Amino acid sequence: MQKVVEADRARRLVGALDTRAIVLVGIMGCGKSSVGRRLAHSLALPFVDADTEIEAAANQTVAEIFAQHGEPYFRAGEQRVIARLLKNGAQVLATGGGAFMSAETRREIAAAGISVWLKADLSVVMSRVRRKPTRPLLNDPDPEGVMRRLMDERYPVYAQSDLTVWSRDVPHETVVLDVVAALETHLGLGAEDMPPARLPEQGA
Repeated sequence: MQKVVEADRARRLVGALDTRAIVLVGIMGCGKSSVGRRLAHSLALPFVDADTEIEAAANQTVAEIFAQHGEPYFRAGEQRVIARLLKNGAQVLATGGGAFMSAETRREIAAAGISVWLKADLSVVMSRVRRKPTRPLLNDPDPEGVMRRLMDERYPVYAQSDLTVWSRDVPHETVVLDVVAALETHLGLGAEDMPPARLPEQGA
């Protein structure tokens, strides 16, 4: 994986973060894990996926937790895990699609991090989630209808994030650079004296 952010630029951004986490929120399929891994690599920060941590804590997959215990049980555990992870300081933390719906989790994130909503339209997320048939909330005869309802419910809450970046059908590295630019603006880092970012060469 190639770093797409120049080292001095990354150091300035991480220094401005201090101990805060970059917390990626958004609907399933918006790219939180894919973008998050590349962002963390480019900034030399740890990458943590909240769903992976929940599965490790429960010794079950997210789908198994939903099936055996139900969504409220999962959400309670998710809230505890994210609160614990946020104590680990500067990192890139990818949260599950429903995590930000919890008012308590939103307060925890606001206190210890900067929330970034990766906003995506329906066609983009559906093309991505169809490749991964293990999404428990989409185990329905009309997954597109379920997704529409989730977006209607969740997007107004996601909009409370500190930053919004469009996740669209472009290379993940392009979205990483958009996130970095949004963070720089949010943190008051002047773009005029930033070293230029670079995208990987074709075929790299």
